[in-house]
Amino acid sequence: MIKKILIANRSEIALRIIRACKEMGIKTVAVYSTADKDSLHVSFADEAVCIGPPPSRNSYLNIPSIISAAMITNSDAIHPGYGFLAENDKFVEICNDHNINFVGPSAEAIRKMGNKSVAKDTMKKANVPVVPGSDGIVRTLPEAETVCSEIGYPVMLKAVAGGGGKGMRIVNDHSELQNAFYVAQSEAESFFNNPDLYIEKLVIGSRHIEVQVFGDKYGNIIHLNERECSIQRRHQKLIEEAPSPIVDEVLRQKMGEASISGARAVGYYGPGTIEYLVDENMNFYFMEMNTRIQVEHTVTEQALGIDLVQEQILIASGEKLSLKQESPKFHSIECRINAEDPYMNFRPSPGVIQTLHTPGGHGVRVDSHAYEGYMIPPNYDSLIAKLITTGRTRNEAIAKMRRALDEFIIEGIKTTIPFHRKMMDNADFISGNIDTKYLERVDWNL
Repeated sequence: MIKKILIANRSEIALRIIRACKEMGIKTVAVYSTADKDSLHVSFADEAVCIGPPPSRNSYLNIPSIISAAMITNSDAIHPGYGFLAENDKFVEICNDHNINFVGPSAEAIRKMGNKSVAKDTMKKANVPVVPGSDGIVRTLPEAETVCSEIGYPVMLKAVAGGGGKGMRIVNDHSELQNAFYVAQSEAESFFNNPDLYIEKLVIGSRHIEVQVFGDKYGNIIHLNERECSIQRRHQKLIEEAPSPIVDEVLRQKMGEASISGARAVGYYGPGTIEYLVDENMNFYFMEMNTRIQVEHTVTEQALGIDLVQEQILIASGEKLSLKQESPKFHSIECRINAEDPYMNFRPSPGVIQTLHTPGGHGVRVDSHAYEGYMIPPNYDSLIAKLITTGRTRNEAIAKMRRALDEFIIEGIKTTIPFHRKMMDNADFISGNIDTKYLERVDWNL
């Protein structure tokens, strides 16, 4: 059994992992940049090590510093959380070289799923439906023109090593292709040090629905149903829920079986998420696999009454999968509370939290590292809290979310709370009539 885990991350996910470890009797080590010296994860861990200045490349992405911190604290495992090094196959190999247990999948699985072109080809071979598109990397404009003429416009250009909406461009017709192609290549090179792109047919009216899979090191793999993630801005999720309001048992079984097949194709173990686009006719197409715990893992936990992080640690320790495949017991919704101004196109709003009151009550969960007097640094992701409500039905979960948002008070910075409160009264959201482009089509301020 793992005895001490270094958490190579920050903010609410680091605190979430620390809490899971404490309940399991596992010691924890927090790492932090100088910008995060006052963060709660630093206070709540058993030990803490400063690993560098605020820029991520000098701290949370600084592999030598993180490995050194693990070694000097005698940590026998590293949990990467999400983001930063969570899907870095080289980091996994370095952990293995230093006899440090990486709490996550194998380097090979991360490598295969991290390259979008390889991932798509792997899923095709596993009989998982994929969006029509290029066979591999498209390196030149003439190649792109040929692919687009074959599959038809509109299309989506995507960075092979992409994520977070970077290196992506929608192209509606041939006249837009040249500029979009070179801009996407440049952005991919800038963010990922890899300019390679691939092209997919743009699925109109699509919903973003993902399936949680979980495997162990003995070949056992299950799925834990789906999550709806269609409310987004700039390809970033804002609201997630489990289960999806449009998925019935037949579709759930089809998507679940496809997801298990895809995970098995790469020998996957631990928690992973296979993301799909679902069109108006309930056809689903593979987008990508996230080889880590997700921000929105909380709604799956609440819908099923389980702890995914503790199970992840047990799997990393060599235990067999203890979770059982079952249908959702409850309905759970998560609102991401970001330090952003929703009335100014979600512009980041770093600063000091002067007043903070978090909601409570039955069916309400808040995952946050924030507190009164805490300085939201401008260096990292703007997520400051996740508000999750759970009910017996979707309508009950929405009613709880309305009440919880009314109780959630944050002063000193702008947050996305007003946006979420209006969405909970939005007729389309309440009826489940949404897709990934919904916020681009409507004025949610009305």
